[in-house]
Amino acid sequence: MSTTPKIILASTSSFRKALLEKLHLPFITASPETDETRLDNETAESLVLRLAKAKALAVADNQSGIIIGSDQVAVVDGKIIGKPLSRDKAIEQLKSQSGKTITFYTGLAVFDTASQHMQAEVEPFHVTFRKLTQAEIEAYVDAEEPWYCAGSFKSEGLGITLFDKLQGRDPNTLIGLPLILLCEYLRKLGLQLPA
Repeated sequence: MSTTPKIILASTSSFRKALLEKLHLPFITASPETDETRLDNETAESLVLRLAKAKALAVADNQSGIIIGSDQVAVVDGKIIGKPLSRDKAIEQLKSQSGKTITFYTGLAVFDTASQHMQAEVEPFHVTFRKLTQAEIEAYVDAEEPWYCAGSFKSEGLGITLFDKLQGRDPNTLIGLPLILLCEYLRKLGLQLPA
């Protein structure tokens, strides 16, 4: 019988699931029942760190193992922007981001229920947009329908055509799960990674 602890991704995001699959580790997913409302005067970094921890702890109430929680927001001109949820809002977001650099803050929390030890931090990633025309924006939005993506783009898809520059430690962070940092945390817990 294996003594490797169970790994649980505290997320229903298909994007985070696909990222975690890159590590070739067996895992399950669980939906974290977490209120994601921003607190008064809460910074983007504080918000994603709090929510990543809250998601991991919410799943720890019913499951045991190594629980991975993550949360992400995008910030442009000092304001947090969310998922557009509609074509018009996606077009509006991309117009406001044209020619600017936006920062994605991704909170990662790894909670080991056996030791009750939490590892957590926030990793930033910067995206600089080209100057976009209205026609480019509308064509992109109609092609990829990024309704559920903060910032209104899918960097792993056609969204890459919107950018001038990407800056950060780990490109996976932009999609929603900083894998380099996650690997560091898993190694600290004694897990053998396949590579």
